[in-house]
Amino acid sequence: MFPFFFDPTMILLIPALLLAVWAQMRVKSVFMRYSAIGSRRGVTAAMAARLILDRFGLQDVPVNQVRGNLTDHYDPRNRSLSLSDSVYGSTSIAAIGVAAHEVGHAIQDSVDYSPLKIRNAIVPVVGIGSSMAFPLFFIGILFYSPMLMDLGVFLFLGVILFHIVTLPVEFDASNRALKVLADTGILSTDEIGGAASVLRAASWTYIAATLMAFAQLIRLLFLRGMFGSRD
Repeated sequence: MFPFFFDPTMILLIPALLLAVWAQMRVKSVFMRYSAIGSRRGVTAAMAARLILDRFGLQDVPVNQVRGNLTDHYDPRNRSLSLSDSVYGSTSIAAIGVAAHEVGHAIQDSVDYSPLKIRNAIVPVVGIGSSMAFPLFFIGILFYSPMLMDLGVFLFLGVILFHIVTLPVEFDASNRALKVLADTGILSTDEIGGAASVLRAASWTYIAATLMAFAQLIRLLFLRGMFGSRD
């Protein structure tokens, strides 16, 4: 049996890994391009987020500034929206697009969007599964314990479910963002295309993460002997 770090099944991860690297490069490139283009109205991303939140009756959702680059997120636990340093005070098309996307999650939360509710519900379980799945599986290999290997695979299925549910959540948030940006006139028609490019580029990071998770699952199943005998 090969040691873990010489495991030949690692080759199964290469396509997903290459896609992930490309997706990260793509999102950084597109974000930088449209970060250099200011919106005609001149509103900041924080102002745009506040305008959209208020439009949907979400005056109780604060818009906070957080450190980092592209660390923007909506936290459903305390119903708060956080924008990164590079987004919060920027008037660029890219920043406004990112802010509107995060507001899209707040809107999803307010209307009880089912995929978001499912994702939020399984987050604690997925956290345990993602940290325990591989250790249990490879301990099972070391001690020739099919039960531990199966438990590792079972726990990893929770990670797969999380990624599957994440895709519609992220796509829907982007669609909501682009629609409301157009409806409110925060961005003009030709500027919407730039925001759409930024959000499309970001979507590839979620697609790559999902494919990586599936590649990892296939790898575990190969090691488990599901596709033939394992030496």
